[in-house]
Order: sequence, then structure tokens, then C-alpha cells
Amino acid sequence: MEETMNASSPQTGDAGQIRALIEQWAEAVRRKDMDGILRHHAPDFIMFDVPPPLQSKGIEAYRDTWPLFFGASPNPPVFDIVDLKIRAGAEVAFAVALMRCVLVTQTESSDLDFRLTICFEKIAGQWTFMHEHHSVPAID
Repeated sequence: MEETMNASSPQTGDAGQIRALIEQWAEAVRRKDMDGILRHHAPDFIMFDVPPPLQSKGIEAYRDTWPLFFGASPNPPVFDIVDLKIRAGAEVAFAVALMRCVLVTQTESSDLDFRLTICFEKIAGQWTFMHEHHSVPAID
């Protein structure tokens, strides 16, 4: 099953459950709610990110990446899901999204459009974040 996020899409089945988890996660980011951000993530979660470290293994390493993001974000952070597609099987699923955040320096702020891939595994009947991969388009 594949579902594309838009305001009129009903949240049904596995894809709807995953979409709700992603929306809750993004909302937790906007609130700087670490418990909400980490909720539903596996202890052995792995993330590939744009700023170093390029790979974070485990939930504690993932937790440690958020202060850098929050330090470079306005208050509250901008963390918008622009487009989201989900493919869910019986035990594994993945979501791909176009995202938008805002980064702030001492003199200016700028939009950052990035790509996000999230892999899920259904563990004990609950969809669990197993992997995130963030990327930005290569610039010549």
C-alpha cells in the first residue's frame, strides 16, 4: 500500500499509522520535546545525517544530534513535512519525504530543503523507527 500525505487523505491501515507517527515526531521536533522525538525509535536505531557525525548508532547517539539542530534553529524550530509517501508491508515499511527547516546564524536565517527516508519495522504490533537518512541535493 502506498499513501501520499495531503489534508484530505484518511489515515487508514499501516500507512495511516506510520503517517501519524511521522507527524507526531515532526510535531515533537517543533516543540523540542526529546521524549516525543525518541518515542517509537528502536534502541539500535541508526541515522545517516548531513552534518557530522554522518552516522549515529543507537538511541543515545541519536539523542545527542538534536542539540546541534536546535542550536541552529529559530524558536520554535521550523520542521515541515512538504511531501510524504509511505510504502508498508506486513513487517517492514519505509517513508520518503521532502522536508523544510530553517537554519539561523548570527546574521541571517535561511531555508533548508532536505530529503528524508525513514525505515520502520513492526515489533510486537507497533511500527518502530529503525533508520533515518537525511540528505541535501549536491551543489556544484
